[in-house]
Amino acid sequence: MKKVLVTGVAGFIANRVTESLLQQGVEVVGIDNVNDYYDVRLKDYRLQQLEGKKGFQFYKMDIENREALRDLFDKHQFDVVFNLAARAGVRYSMENPHVYMTTNAMGSLNLLEEMRRKNIKKFILASTSSLYAGQKMPFTEELAVNTPISPYAASKKAAEVMAYSYHYLYGIDVSIVRYFTVFGPAGRPDMSIFRFIKWIDQGDRLEVFGDGAQSRDFTFVEDIARGTILAAKEVGFEVMNLGGGQNPISLNTVIAGIEKRLGKKAVIDNRVFHKADIKETWADISKAKRILGWAPKISFNDGLEKTIQWYEENRGWLKDIQL
Repeated sequence: MKKVLVTGVAGFIANRVTESLLQQGVEVVGIDNVNDYYDVRLKDYRLQQLEGKKGFQFYKMDIENREALRDLFDKHQFDVVFNLAARAGVRYSMENPHVYMTTNAMGSLNLLEEMRRKNIKKFILASTSSLYAGQKMPFTEELAVNTPISPYAASKKAAEVMAYSYHYLYGIDVSIVRYFTVFGPAGRPDMSIFRFIKWIDQGDRLEVFGDGAQSRDFTFVEDIARGTILAAKEVGFEVMNLGGGQNPISLNTVIAGIEKRLGKKAVIDNRVFHKADIKETWADISKAKRILGWAPKISFNDGLEKTIQWYEENRGWLKDIQL
């Protein structure tokens, strides 16, 4: 890889992927529309971490804008396209389903069309463990996942199958990486770990949907970024889970860990569990191990420590972040 495109570069995962690529000497063109789905100050913070770094160029741009993408692909010759831009969040997708389809599905199609036009042969698509809702655990990539239970999951499935079409028709090499509950420093404020840390630290009531027994296969962002970059290898067409790969960790365990680290007690406000929420996720990561030589290196406890440390170092401005 000499020059790559990373979409959603102001986002949590794409920002870390870009940082790692730059460290490896890869030239990165990053694009993002910097929308206000969550507090833009976090996106601005992430972009500031990349400002002035050798080999990085940023364009404020939406992958839904076909004309802007055409101009960008005419200006740069990319070896690889990392499509990490997405509208995320299960619950919000029920309030605004149309934007999930236009960004996650049509945006991916726009990128694939530009790749076809410019004869770019490698596409990495970020997908989601939300597709596995209702399936038997641990989740394997061979599961059909034809019954998504939220517009978010449905839009990601649409992007996956469109990518297959372009692989079949035009020989584009496709790696689809399904992420499992990513967390870490500068994470999304709509995700549980960011919210729990902030609420417990500030003495606010925690909103917990259900009884807190629901569990996730938490995966540290540095491991996810490493796996995403490894997925740039030639594979033909493959779907691969990137997750912790161990027994899922309950929200109650997460809360207890944060309480211990901060030395503060949580006040919990239990809310009704939504039918679109998944009670448990657990990744079978044997395929990523076999094809990419990837496995997570950072344990949940070490990752939580790094995340809380970052929060404490940035508490001064994080206290104003809207959840």
